[in-house]
Amino acid sequence: MTKIQFHKCFKLNGKSFSEVTPLLNFSKTTSEEVCEFLKKWFSEDNFIEVQTSGSTGKPKVIQLKKEYMKNSALATGTFFNLKENTTALLCMSPNYIAGKMMLVRALELGWHIDIVEPSSNPLKGVDKTYDFSAMVPLQLHNSLNEIDKLKKLIVGGGVVSKVLLHKIQNIKTEVFATYGMTETITHIVVKKLNNFKNVIASGTKQSYFRTLPNVVLSKDSRNCLVINAPKVSEEEIITNDIVKIHSENEFEWLGRFDNVINSGGVKLIPEQIEQKLSEIIKERFFVYGIADEVLGEKLMLIIEGIKDNTILNELKNLKSLSKFEQPKEIFFIPKFVETPTQKINRTKTIQLL
Repeated sequence: MTKIQFHKCFKLNGKSFSEVTPLLNFSKTTSEEVCEFLKKWFSEDNFIEVQTSGSTGKPKVIQLKKEYMKNSALATGTFFNLKENTTALLCMSPNYIAGKMMLVRALELGWHIDIVEPSSNPLKGVDKTYDFSAMVPLQLHNSLNEIDKLKKLIVGGGVVSKVLLHKIQNIKTEVFATYGMTETITHIVVKKLNNFKNVIASGTKQSYFRTLPNVVLSKDSRNCLVINAPKVSEEEIITNDIVKIHSENEFEWLGRFDNVINSGGVKLIPEQIEQKLSEIIKERFFVYGIADEVLGEKLMLIIEGIKDNTILNELKNLKSLSKFEQPKEIFFIPKFVETPTQKINRTKTIQLL
């Protein structure tokens, strides 16, 4: 083992450590996954191998420099003002980058981190309050009755629906959406979701994504985001995310370029349509384009659950949808196919049809 140091204030499940070996021994009693990550973190390798989620392509294993992971942790601590002795809860799997980075932040910044088994309702049974945690939208949704146990929360791995956005407006917990990918070592920008001083009449207010330190934004000819973040990535990252840049460090996410549906010559952005549909659909759903002889591509709506005629009737009266955004076909599927990180695998779900 190398003598890679960790912050003197670091605690794991309430226990302090002065050396690596006792930490590794103790981690075996908390979680095998955590122990395996810490072994690799304190190894002589200058990188960590991480598997991408597979939500936008085939999962693959990539190497991330430990130096860059430390830089990412420091950027998060600076942006959210999370200093030493911050209390944090890890409720995501350490097998993926989001869980790994919670541990790196704790090690580097001197946090007191507790670990609970990853589940869809992670705050159930938790009897402490924490300064910081990270969740996916499903975990946030299922934790609303106990969310006051967290002071700050970042949410990633999926879009926060309008319904959920409305529900979190009046809670004390500060909630932030994150944008990033495994290649950028989790988030490089965040967006405030609640606790606005002036809430608009509908009960929700949108803000723009704002960069963490040392991140520069631009767009390519497709209007897709280009990220220059030399502290976490050697190369400029060209994304497939269509954005509108509002300032040098703020942008609005519109959708995925590779998801755009060309229906009868009209380009439809699924994510914008889904945002409108979330006003009436409470279940998980998504829209998708399939080949059509007349239109080129035909817009379909796929909903998780059993057929609900109420939704079908409300769709006809949803004024926010243009005539081009009205789904040409609607399907109900009992259970969506998911990626290992519980995101919807749209391609494999469509194959069920």
